[in-house]
Amino acid sequence: MPDTSSTASAGEPINRPGAAHLGAQVYALVRACPPGRVTTYGWIAAAMGYSRAARMVGWFMNKSHHADGVPAQRVVNSKGELSGSWAFGQRGRMRQLLENEGIVFNADDKIDLKRFGWNPTIDLNDDERNAILASADATPADVDDELLRLLMDDPASPFRIRPAEG
Repeated sequence: MPDTSSTASAGEPINRPGAAHLGAQVYALVRACPPGRVTTYGWIAAAMGYSRAARMVGWFMNKSHHADGVPAQRVVNSKGELSGSWAFGQRGRMRQLLENEGIVFNADDKIDLKRFGWNPTIDLNDDERNAILASADATPADVDDELLRLLMDDPASPFRIRPAEG
């Protein structure tokens, strides 16, 4: 039975186990993205139930080099642009990995998301998506202090700790 104490809800403070669970869900969905397809930070966030948390997914993807088997090259921004390409060690490496999978870039160096996009909210049924998210319980992500700080303090985080009104 999964440990529900680590489940994070938007608008509530997050702890390290909750963050590790979120990261595992991000990575599980990215691993599910088929070769030759790309997904976006926003699509991953929405599939997890955080429709306005694309940046949060980006923070986890920035740390994904510590996670085994995460095809991070398959996550692009909402315009079909390569926003994380420097994370691959050299300029052009992310594009090369995608082209090796059959992804085609247009003259503006963008990917046609209608042709190559994989949106887990649309392309998976509820049972498939829930099974992928549930499988993440077995492999929590590493969460460093910087990532936890972003989740607790950044204005874009759904878990930002806000001062009490009064």
